[in-house]
Amino acid sequence: QVQLVESGGGLVQAGGSLRLSCAASGRSFISWTMGWFRQAPGKEREFVAEVEWSGARSRYADSVKGRFTISRDNTKNTLYLQMNSLQPEDTAVYSCAAGPLWTLSSGVADYWGQGTQVTVSS
Repeated sequence: QVQLVESGGGLVQAGGSLRLSCAASGRSFISWTMGWFRQAPGKEREFVAEVEWSGARSRYADSVKGRFTISRDNTKNTLYLQMNSLQPEDTAVYSCAAGPLWTLSSGVADYWGQGTQVTVSS
């Protein structure tokens, strides 16, 4: 059974940092694109970032560019999202996803995690 399990969410003050992790199990995602999405209350799910299998290529939503960094450790089958300079508008449930192609920014993924809550207080 394939599972993506996120961790690292929590409550942080504006300007603070958090590091999210997504542990994958049930198969290897070494050749897959992996990424992060978020959904705030009452809003649509939005793309945050994605990284290709080697980690050499990544893409970010304009809203997080320069503040968030996506990375992966294929030896641990784990995806990360380092979030700096957090703002209240970053408050959302953050979920990881995996897909075989470079299409996560379009919302197309084969596997999704359940998500971890990130709350940024002003």
